[in-house]
Amino acid sequence: MRRLVLLIALLLPVAAFAVQPDEVLPDAGQEARAREISQMLRCPVCQGENIDESNAPISRDLRLYVRERIVAGDSNDEVIDAVVDRFGEFVLFEPRARGGNLVLWLAGPVMALLALLSAWRFLRGRAQARPETTETLSQAERERLDQIMRD
Repeated sequence: MRRLVLLIALLLPVAAFAVQPDEVLPDAGQEARAREISQMLRCPVCQGENIDESNAPISRDLRLYVRERIVAGDSNDEVIDAVVDRFGEFVLFEPRARGGNLVLWLAGPVMALLALLSAWRFLRGRAQARPETTETLSQAERERLDQIMRD
C-alpha cells in the first residue's frame, strides 16, 4: 500500500501544468477558455507538449499572448487564428485540412486503401496461380513407393 501511495506521489508533479500563478486570469470563464486554447497549441521548442504544460520561455509568451487576446474580447477561433498568423500552422496540434495540409490529411487513408487493394490482388493472384495436382502415380511408381515404405 505504501508503494502505491509513493508511486502516486511521484506521478503527481508530472501532471502539473506549467502555468504560473501570475498568468492566471481573474475571470474563471476566461481562464477556462485560455486553458482550452492552450491545449490545442504546440510548444515550438518542445514540440511534443502543448503550451500549457511546457516550461519553455516561448510557451510562457504564447500563454500570455492567448490570455491577452481573450481579455481583448476575441473568440476562440480568432485567438487561434492570431497565434497561427504570428507563428505559423506548426503550432497547431491538429493542422487545418486545407491547402497543402490537405495532402497530409488524405495521404493516410489513400495509402491504406492502396495497401488493401495490393493485398487483395496478391492473395487473389496467389490462389489462381496454385496448380491443382490431379495426376496419379503410374503402376511402376506405385510399386516403387510400396517397396520404399516397406523398407
